[in-house]
Amino acid sequence: MKEKGGSRAAVDERYAQWKSLIPVLYDWFANHNLVWPSLSCRWGPQFEKATYKNRQRLYLSEQTDGTVPNTLVIANCEVVKPRVAAAEHISQFNEEARSPFVKKYKTIIHPGEVNRIRELPQNSKIIATHTDSPDVLIWDVEAQPNRQAQLGATESRPDLILRGHKDIAEYALAMCPAEPYVLSGGKDKSVVWWSIQDHISALGDSSKTESSPGASGSKGKTANDKDSPKVDPRGVFHGHDSTVEDVQFCPSSAQEFCSVGDDSCLILWDARTGTSPAVKVEKAHGGDVHCVDWNLHDVNYILTGSADNSVRMWDRRNLGSGGAGTPIHKFEGHKAAVLCVQWSPDKASVFGSSAEDGFLNVWDHEKVGNKKNPNSPAGLFFQHAGHRDKIVDFHWNSSDPWTIVSVSDDGESTGGGGTLQIWRMSDLIYRPEDEVLAELENFKAHLASCAPRS
Repeated sequence: MKEKGGSRAAVDERYAQWKSLIPVLYDWFANHNLVWPSLSCRWGPQFEKATYKNRQRLYLSEQTDGTVPNTLVIANCEVVKPRVAAAEHISQFNEEARSPFVKKYKTIIHPGEVNRIRELPQNSKIIATHTDSPDVLIWDVEAQPNRQAQLGATESRPDLILRGHKDIAEYALAMCPAEPYVLSGGKDKSVVWWSIQDHISALGDSSKTESSPGASGSKGKTANDKDSPKVDPRGVFHGHDSTVEDVQFCPSSAQEFCSVGDDSCLILWDARTGTSPAVKVEKAHGGDVHCVDWNLHDVNYILTGSADNSVRMWDRRNLGSGGAGTPIHKFEGHKAAVLCVQWSPDKASVFGSSAEDGFLNVWDHEKVGNKKNPNSPAGLFFQHAGHRDKIVDFHWNSSDPWTIVSVSDDGESTGGGGTLQIWRMSDLIYRPEDEVLAELENFKAHLASCAPRS
């Protein structure tokens, strides 16, 4: 980030300014220092509701230097409820310390580094991981034994291995909201689609525990797969000309999905009509496309984020078959490559984007027309500036509204490690303006009534 986000001094100054504003900008904020960077962060199931806070699983990883094993970490997180935390408390934290709200619950020794984690929406105790191999690994995190991450420790055994890529598949990974389906993309330029349920037959078939022909000649280390059942794909989809960087299911259809890649393309697929693209947008961006998300509330809308620093919003109804699709909006506020985009589960028009510039921007596409501040990018209404290096992943919490977990890889800025932050912006920022003004008027009247009479 030194070369992209200005000098170290400028970053530190920006950070100090941001920290002083925490009591104004946030309803709740927690900072958790990570010894090793985590390249992914995901919310798991909420397992306890109390008066002032909820408890929920959080999935993280530890990307180590080899002196200790790479791990998949299941943490228990306490999420403080809205309008509970005192403003002075949330801004008093030590950057080098662990948060009292995040406690490690279980460690899984992962075969290779964890590049991406995705949870199964129907059962978020089941997660998929990508490492530097062609395989997708499936874990039942509650059933997996807790391990000590020591040098030389044997790797944990995945509950299932999904085979089908012919080369390393590092990042593109998605799980279907409707069915237990998994989607992956990789360096072999293909999108591969599995059903986890296909392992029911594989469990009884001893031949499946041998290595599959597709993976044997491929590059990269395959998982420690003795006795792990294997599943072959339902379909392999070809249409990209370079590495596939991200994939996403259509929220309303288990047979429809999309993918983006280093060929700058956005491709929509329909498994019912074959393994060729249903729609292909040739130059979706002016650079590699790193991420894609499909709107949960309105399935016509798709977001893409790119190395060209922009986020683009597409309406699948007007993508056309000629590949000359035009985005409805271009969101330009980042100063470096966009790494992650995600629609909010709480409001259909809101989404977040995180980038190598260390910012997590929150946008509302309905606000694009009514610009109040000519200096701020159209649609941008909140900027989370708590990270001091590239934000590699973030995840909206579907159990606790407007609550986000974000993680930065701080290798470039502080000589290693990472920062995990869990935060919720003040509701005065996103609620309807008239509602907020009425509340502030009431508060003013209340203060006046409390004032001592002269």
